[in-house]
Amino acid sequence: MDSSSSTLLLLVLTLVTIMLLKTMLGKKHKNKRKANSNSKLPPGPTPLPIIGNLLELGNNPHHSLAQLSNIHGPIMTLKLGRVTTVVVSSADVAREVLQTHDHVLSNRTVPDALTVLNHDQYSLSFMRVSPRWRDLRKICNNQLFANKTLEASQPLRRKKLQDLLIDIGKCSEVGEAVDIGRAAFKTTINLLSNTFFSVDFVGSAEEAGEYKEIVVSILKEVGAPNLSDFFPSLRVFDLQGIRRRSVVEVKKVLSIFRRFVGERVITREREGAVGNDDVLDALLNISLDNGKIEMDKDEIEHLLLNIFVAGTDTTTYTLEWAMAELIQNSKIMSKVEKELEQVIGKGKPVEETDVARLPYLQAVIKETFRLHPPVPLLLPRKAEIDVEIGGYIIPKDAQVLVNAWAIGRDPTKWENPYVFLPERFLDSETDIKGHHFELIPFGSGRRICPGLPLAIRMLPLMLGSLVNCFNWKLQDGIKLDDLDKEDEYGITLEKSQPVRIVPIKLSNPSN
Repeated sequence: MDSSSSTLLLLVLTLVTIMLLKTMLGKKHKNKRKANSNSKLPPGPTPLPIIGNLLELGNNPHHSLAQLSNIHGPIMTLKLGRVTTVVVSSADVAREVLQTHDHVLSNRTVPDALTVLNHDQYSLSFMRVSPRWRDLRKICNNQLFANKTLEASQPLRRKKLQDLLIDIGKCSEVGEAVDIGRAAFKTTINLLSNTFFSVDFVGSAEEAGEYKEIVVSILKEVGAPNLSDFFPSLRVFDLQGIRRRSVVEVKKVLSIFRRFVGERVITREREGAVGNDDVLDALLNISLDNGKIEMDKDEIEHLLLNIFVAGTDTTTYTLEWAMAELIQNSKIMSKVEKELEQVIGKGKPVEETDVARLPYLQAVIKETFRLHPPVPLLLPRKAEIDVEIGGYIIPKDAQVLVNAWAIGRDPTKWENPYVFLPERFLDSETDIKGHHFELIPFGSGRRICPGLPLAIRMLPLMLGSLVNCFNWKLQDGIKLDDLDKEDEYGITLEKSQPVRIVPIKLSNPSN
């Protein structure tokens, strides 16, 4: 935390203390009545007056919460301002939260940053479980990410992969380093935009960088420790300006979708107009449907925002982390290269039909998810009633965080948990689809990420093709030690330093 942030925090905490001291004194008797139920809370660090355990979060809450769990156990309680928070850091307790008691722990605590422009009312990720939420999930599961839909869009993914390889090939011709995150983002966002709108969103790496910055800004504001979340009575003041900045970034993205939706509506109204047969047409058809599921244009725009922000960032960071790990582990990189050469031949891009025959490549991706889950604390849940888990009571309205980052490093579940070792998955049934709670990068239960089917198709294609079509070297003057493994928290797990490496194109013997 820099000095200006520290100063702001101290000033705000002083204000909070003055405002809340009277409230606390007034609630003294009420707190006495709660003493018995509080004694059944999971253990945790002793909270300070007013601010509770806020100062213990640090800049990387997934790290600090993992350290605290080593002291207080796999289920612990923290007081974050006025919010009782229960943190889960083991696979066994995560199973109880995400499966056994999923029905009463499925709703979310909504960050103040997401309440802008009523996005929390439309966001599939954060809206309450309700008939409307079920309708939107049904649209995602049965239309957007259904196997039939994804099978039909294979040629599109192949084309976007070719575009990626062409861009990297141009860099290889001049010895220019590739920003892996930016290249992955361009590929992912153009895949989504073609799937939804039948057009590319971005045409250059620079343009991809601009879009990426918008997405990163939104996620960082949502993930930033926000006094408005810890002290709800202060939301009206927006003391850190998080909501104000979020409005600006969310408006930028919604305006893009509003333009696409508006233009498509006009096109469809023309006599003799031919449909695009893409997702936007499907959503507009639903909006005109007189059946059970109806959508208005606002809902379409916010659903698109939800999918684009969630889908681009997580895929981008996972590919970036995977490449960083392979560059720093030459023996593992050699094993991936050998498998690809034997199965599909050196210099060829990976096809979706190849992936089942590439178990080591799949193991590399699983190991990347284990060490670098895209959403390290998953998304926060909220207890609808008092829930007993592990002999403790999670009280009604408590926030529940599942530390997937800590679970992936649990020494009771993983041998050498801090070592990147894909071999651990070669003879394992463990998958990433929410069935095995020691590896839950996409969550589990009814709130599992709906975009999982697309992500697990794209990642092996992109990673395998980057490895099989190019050799990679560090930029001149850069050493392996300079490729740090530090991460930066902001809902998703960003690398603190981008991966920039130089491609050397491999010839395809069949050409």
